[in-house]
Amino acid sequence: MVFKIRKNFLLALGLTCLLLVALLVICIIQRETTGKIVILAAIMLPVIGLFAESWRRQILFCDDAIITRRLFRQKVLPLADITAVDTVKVRRRVFISISSEVDFLILSNNYDHFDQLLAQLQERLPESVISEETRDLVDNLPKKNSDFFSLWLAVGVLLLILYTQLGGTF
Repeated sequence: MVFKIRKNFLLALGLTCLLLVALLVICIIQRETTGKIVILAAIMLPVIGLFAESWRRQILFCDDAIITRRLFRQKVLPLADITAVDTVKVRRRVFISISSEVDFLILSNNYDHFDQLLAQLQERLPESVISEETRDLVDNLPKKNSDFFSLWLAVGVLLLILYTQLGGTF
C-alpha cells in the first residue's frame, strides 16, 4: 500500500498557492510597488515549495523495506535493519521515529490512513523494536485538524485580499 499526505491538506495548500500566484500576477499587472511584489514573491516561494514537497511525499511498504519518496530524493530502509520504532506526541500531532544503526525516518500523522501505516509497521516488524507507546497509538490515534483550519483561513484571507485588490469594497 502507498501512503500519501492527506488530500484535503493538499487541496487547501494547492488553493493557497494558486491564490498567491493570482495575487502576484494581479499586483504585477496593476504595477504595484516593487516592495509589495518582492514581499509577495518571498511569501509565495516557500508555500509553493511546501506544496511540491507534500504532493510528492509517499511511503511504500515492500516485502523487505520501507521506501519513502520525496521531491528529488528517495530513501530505502530495510525492515531487517530497523532497531527501534518510537513515538513522540505533541498535542494532536504524532511523530513516529523509525531507526536503524545507520539511518532513520520520521513520519507524522499528516499521512492519509496513518492508522493503517502503524498497523503495517506492527505486522512487519518484531514486537521488540516497537515501543509500547507506538503499539498503544494504533487504538488511540489523535486526529489532527489544526493545519486544515490554518490553511483554509489563509485561503479566506487571500480571497479577501484579492477582492480588495480588484477594487472591491466592504
